[in-house]
Amino acid sequence: MKVFEKDNNIFKLLSEAISEGIIVVNENQIIVATNGSANQIFGYETDELIGKDLNTLIPQKYHHGHKKHFDSFVAHSAKRHMGAGRDLFGVRKDGTVFPVEAGLNPFAIYGNHYVMALVIDITQRKQQEQQIQDLNAKLEQKIEERTEELHHTIQELKEEVTLRMEAETKTKESLKKERDLGELKTKFLSLVSHEFKTPLSGILTSATLVGKYTKTEQQEKREKHLSTIKNKVKYLDNILNDFLSIERLETGKVTYKYNQFPLSKVVNEVVYNANMLLKDGQRINYPNDIDDHVIEFDEKILELVLTNLINNAIKYSGEHTTIDLQVCFENDIFTFKIIDQGIGIPKKEQDFIFKRYFRAENALLDQGTGIGLNIVKSHLENLGGSIIFTSKENHGSTFTVTIPVNNTHKS
Repeated sequence: MKVFEKDNNIFKLLSEAISEGIIVVNENQIIVATNGSANQIFGYETDELIGKDLNTLIPQKYHHGHKKHFDSFVAHSAKRHMGAGRDLFGVRKDGTVFPVEAGLNPFAIYGNHYVMALVIDITQRKQQEQQIQDLNAKLEQKIEERTEELHHTIQELKEEVTLRMEAETKTKESLKKERDLGELKTKFLSLVSHEFKTPLSGILTSATLVGKYTKTEQQEKREKHLSTIKNKVKYLDNILNDFLSIERLETGKVTYKYNQFPLSKVVNEVVYNANMLLKDGQRINYPNDIDDHVIEFDEKILELVLTNLINNAIKYSGEHTTIDLQVCFENDIFTFKIIDQGIGIPKKEQDFIFKRYFRAENALLDQGTGIGLNIVKSHLENLGGSIIFTSKENHGSTFTVTIPVNNTHKS
C-alpha cells in the first residue's frame, strides 16, 4: 500500500509528531506501518516490525484468545478501546512483558481495510495504582496495631489519609488526561484519514481521465482535470502546512519576522486568490482608503489570517452573496472586519469555535479540519493581537481582528 511505503512522507510526518505508539495492521494481522514511538516502546529498529505478524508484540499465552477478539472486532468494525474490563500486555523484542492500553480505529484506503492501534505503555500508571494499594494496606495495619495508642497517632493517621487522598486525586487526574489525550489523538487520526482520502481519490480519478484525452481538440478537458489535480494538491499542501503550524506552535518553534510593507500588497494578494474560489454570483467588497498605509508586522501571518477568514466566508456563504472586507486604523491599532451572509454559527456552539478540531454541526458536510481558526487565534495572541466574532445562524458572521502595528503613510 503506497500510503505506508518507506518513502511516503505523509504517514511519517503525521505519525512521528505523536508521542504514543502507532501500529497499523491489515486484515491478516500483518503489520504494515509503525511510528518511531511504537518501535521504541517495543524495542525494535525502524521498519524492523514491517511484515511481521501482530502476535510478535503479544505474549505467547494470549495468542489464541487474541485472534478470536481480532476477528470479532473486524466483523463488527468500530472505533473503541481494546481490552475493556481486562488487562492488556505487550512483549518487547527482548522478551519482557509490560502492561499497555490500546485504542483501535478501523479505516479503509483504496478498497483495503486496516486497523490502527494507538498504544500507550502504562507501566508507570500500574505502579502508581500498586503504590495506592500498598499505602491503603499500610494504613489499615497501622490502625489495628495502634488502637491502644490512638492518642499518640491521630496526627500521623491524618497525614497518611491526606497522602492517600492526594495520591488518588493525582492518579484520577492522570487517568483523565490520558483518556482525553487518547480521544483527541484518535479523533485527529480519523480526521486526517478522511481529509486525505477524498482529495487523493479525486487526484487519482482526474489523473486516470487525463490519460484518455489524447486528441488536440480535447485540450479543454485535459486542462479541466489538470486544474482539479492542482487544486487537490494545493488543498493537501494547505492541510500539511496547518499541521506543521500546530506542531511549531506547541513546541515553541515559531519565529516571527517583522518587516515594513504596503497594506494594499497583502490585501490585493489575498483578494486575488480568493476571487478564484468565489461561487456563482458571489463578490468581495474591497476595503476603502488603504493604499497609503505602510505597516510593520509579520507579513506572512497577516496574509494567513486574512486568507483563512475570507476563504471561510466564501465556503460557508451561498451563491449571489457579498463578503465585506473592512479595514480601519486608529490609536496604532489596525482593525479588520470580515462580514459574510452565510450559514452562521449555532449559538450553543459559539464557545467552542476556536477549539482545535472543532467544527459546528451545520458545517460538517463541507471539507475542513477545524484547525484554521485555532492557528489564527494562536498567532494573533503571540503577536499581541486578538480575534472575536458575532454570528447568528442562517444570517451570517462577522469576524473582527485587531493587531497593534507601526503605521506610516506614504509620502
